[in-house]
Amino acid sequence: MSSLYLLIPVSLIFFALAIAIFFWAVNSGQYDDLDGEGERLLFGDDQLEEENGSISGAENAESQQTQELKEHVNSINGGKEKLDD
Repeated sequence: MSSLYLLIPVSLIFFALAIAIFFWAVNSGQYDDLDGEGERLLFGDDQLEEENGSISGAENAESQQTQELKEHVNSINGGKEKLDD
C-alpha cells in the first residue's frame, strides 16, 4: 500500500509530461502534413515535382517507365520475346 503513495504521483507526472509533449508537437506543426513524407518515400521527390508540374513531364516519366519495363522484360526473357507496343 505504501508503494501506491509513490507510484500514483509518478504516473500522474508521466501523464502530464506526455500531454505536454503532445501539445508541443501539435503547436510546432508536427502534424500539419501527414501524407507528405509517406508520398516522398514512395514516389520520390522527382516524381512528385512532375505530378505538380506540366503534363509533358508526366508523359516523359511514363515513357521512361515504359522503356525500363521493356528492358526488364527483355532481360528476363533473354531477349527472346518482345513486348507489344
